[in-house]
Amino acid sequence: MGTPQNLAASDAVIAGNLEVRPSERTALVDGAPLSLTVRELQVLVELSARAGRIVSREDLYAQIWQMPFQSDERSVDVYVCKLRNKLEAASPHWRFIHTHVGFGYRFSPEPLHPFHSPGTGP
Repeated sequence: MGTPQNLAASDAVIAGNLEVRPSERTALVDGAPLSLTVRELQVLVELSARAGRIVSREDLYAQIWQMPFQSDERSVDVYVCKLRNKLEAASPHWRFIHTHVGFGYRFSPEPLHPFHSPGTGP
């Protein structure tokens, strides 16, 4: 269930235990609403809509803020950090957003594996 799935009946994206519902302006983790700001949700929607692909900071900024990107602009990074923190707090066993330094961000849900499995000891 780690691969994002687009649902034909809606615009929802299901990725691991996360469900993003852009038309309802909501995101759910294990069925419970995730408390996101408007910008955080917009970042999540943009990234999840392009799951598996690297999206540049410039593209995210243009889509969300509807303004030309300035080279010293850090808004995208700030909101990705806030979003990542909320996702990790709500779903600590999954990583959803990956940074590609110099390129951008990629939404690709991956379960985090504990260092030791039950059979390997402490």
